[in-house]
Amino acid sequence: MKNLSKLIREIPDFPKKGILFRDITPLLSDGKAFREVIEIFKNQCPEGIEKVVAVESRGFIFGSCLAYSLGVGFVPVRKAGKLPYKTLRVEYDLEYGKDVLEMHEDGISKGEKVVVVDDLLATGGTALACCQLVEKCGGKVEKILFLIELAELKGIEKLKGYDVFSILKL
Repeated sequence: MKNLSKLIREIPDFPKKGILFRDITPLLSDGKAFREVIEIFKNQCPEGIEKVVAVESRGFIFGSCLAYSLGVGFVPVRKAGKLPYKTLRVEYDLEYGKDVLEMHEDGISKGEKVVVVDDLLATGGTALACCQLVEKCGGKVEKILFLIELAELKGIEKLKGYDVFSILKL
């Protein structure tokens, strides 16, 4: 896993001054490392998972590959107005305001066991909103998986009660 952290590029002041952006594209371009991430995620999944849910856009990269690897369905969660069918929505707090996430209302069936995947855990608001969407559909979040957890932002605290795993803690 030490090698994986070397593939995360840090870009200061992106997208705005004071932000240290974690760029995962070097990891994605390394086929062996990318495969290792998907295998680690797959090994973290509890038995009986029926769907993988992921948030746009970088979460889609890992979530769709994981769903394929597990042989289960993939359900995208997107920002408001991006999905074409009837949606459920959750409003959540950002550091600088509010945002909305949506998921198709038929994306998860009642009782389905779900894994939520995203590339990065920062403040936890996006992941929590994603879990709330799954639960609104009647699904059960069995595990939440992240490539990177920014531990100093304490996003894990918003996810109390959920089983959370992060490959890298930076």
